[in-house]
Amino acid sequence: MPPRPWKTLARRTLLSRLPWLEVGDETVELPDGRVIEDFPWIRVREFAIVVALTDANEVVVERGYKHGPRVVALSFPAGYLEPGEDPLAAAKRELREEAGYEARDWTALGRYVVDGNYGCGAEHAFLARGAHRTTALPSDDLEEFEVSLLPLPDLITAWRRGEIAQLSSAAALGLALLSIRA
Repeated sequence: MPPRPWKTLARRTLLSRLPWLEVGDETVELPDGRVIEDFPWIRVREFAIVVALTDANEVVVERGYKHGPRVVALSFPAGYLEPGEDPLAAAKRELREEAGYEARDWTALGRYVVDGNYGCGAEHAFLARGAHRTTALPSDDLEEFEVSLLPLPDLITAWRRGEIAQLSSAAALGLALLSIRA
C-alpha cells in the first residue's frame, strides 16, 4: 500500500512572532488510526536564494556573520518572500538589493521544505546566469557582509573546507552544480 497522508485533528499555536516565526503542536491521526498528541510544527517565512554566475564563471557570494551558527561564512544572496510575491521576483529583488547585481538568464531549481517533519520554512532556489553589477550596495541592512566574486572551482573548494555554514546555501550550490552539469 502506498504511503498515505496524516489527518490533522486539532492545531494550536504556542508562540507567535509574526511575520517571522510561529511554533505550535497538532493532534494528528495516522493512516493506521493511531492518534498522536502534541506533534510539533514550526513555521518561518519562505525565502528565495540565488546562485548567480557571471559570464566569466564566477559566482556572486556574500561573506558575513550568521548568528544561527555563530560564524563568519560564505552564503548567497537570499531573502524572505513578501506576502503574495512570486519567488522569482523575490530572487531577482534580493540579488539586486543585497549584491547590486542583475542577471540575464534564470533557472528555477525547485522549492524545498527545510524540515520535512516540522515544516520550518521553504527555500526557492534559483540559478542566475549572465550576472553583472548594476548598482552600488545599500548599507541599511542589519547584516554586515562583503560581496565578491569567486571562481566556481574556488567556491567548491571553499564549500569543501566548511566555509558555507548554512544548509540553504550548501543545498542551492549543489542544485546549481547539478543544473550546470546536466
